[in-house]
Amino acid sequence: MRIALQPAALNDRDVAQHYRDTIDSRVAFSQHVDVVPSGVLTTLGAEFPQHTAQFWGATRGRNDVNVSKWERLEPGDAVFFYGKKQLYLAGHVVLTFRNEPMAERLWGRNQDGLTWELMFALTNLRDISVPIEEVRSALDWSDNAFIQGFTVYDGDKADRLAELVNLDTLTIPTTQGGQAPATKRPNSVPDGPTDGTGTGSWRRERTAFKQRLVELSDGTCALCGNHLPPDFLVGAHIKKRAMCSEDERKDFDNVGMLACLLGCDSLFEHGFIAVGEDGHILISDATNTTPDVAQFVKDRLDGRTSTWWTPQREPYFKWHREHTFIKPHDGA
Repeated sequence: MRIALQPAALNDRDVAQHYRDTIDSRVAFSQHVDVVPSGVLTTLGAEFPQHTAQFWGATRGRNDVNVSKWERLEPGDAVFFYGKKQLYLAGHVVLTFRNEPMAERLWGRNQDGLTWELMFALTNLRDISVPIEEVRSALDWSDNAFIQGFTVYDGDKADRLAELVNLDTLTIPTTQGGQAPATKRPNSVPDGPTDGTGTGSWRRERTAFKQRLVELSDGTCALCGNHLPPDFLVGAHIKKRAMCSEDERKDFDNVGMLACLLGCDSLFEHGFIAVGEDGHILISDATNTTPDVAQFVKDRLDGRTSTWWTPQREPYFKWHREHTFIKPHDGA
């Protein structure tokens, strides 16, 4: 999978207007049949049966510098929007198509006479909040580096960017028709052994982690409040372990919680629920895409307050809200 970093500072008047026109508002693409090829319209209609979609685009740049980057994008790849020193929006590509007249109609032209003709239709857009410092760390950038142009990453760098926003919550993007866009993905089975030299140490840490949480909570799920046998509970990291510092990983009393295997662990891990700054359970609108999940969450978690929340644990819960909790940005 590839990830495109798209500079789009909303304090820029033109960018903000484009964002309102084609991200905050959905575009009725059937109104542009005079400038959109029939094949593109057919694909868009199949992916978005309501005939509205959210669009963005890049200019070809000076000497067409952006064209080869944009051509690497495929359905299912991700786009992260950047502005004000943070990543603030994430979504998946459904379709890429080059269309100068449609782009000019939607967004006009910039001061260099270019329009944003390297277009992509997006789905599963959600608000995120990842500071530039974390991006620099993920990409091994210097302390004063910034995202300055449309860029596409793959391989290890894309994987590290994906970790920042728990991208596995978006790996099966659905459209208005409820279908995932067709995309070919390479076999990701590793060539070498799957058990690394640190496995034994990690298992010891995991065991001690859960034991400590059981001691602190008396075997109660931090989310639904059910008291359950240890086999039905897991020691879950509130802040993803891979993103924790060494000191944070050792902060067993605050960085973790017990979550039940009856549903709470998966719902929290994948961002369908979170814990607010006063301990109340937050439920993502993304649960509404699956009626059975929505009903399950309503029956088990709606209106609950987690007694596990404390001011000491709030920084970890805040990280989860900003990086993992799904805040859909569906557009009007």
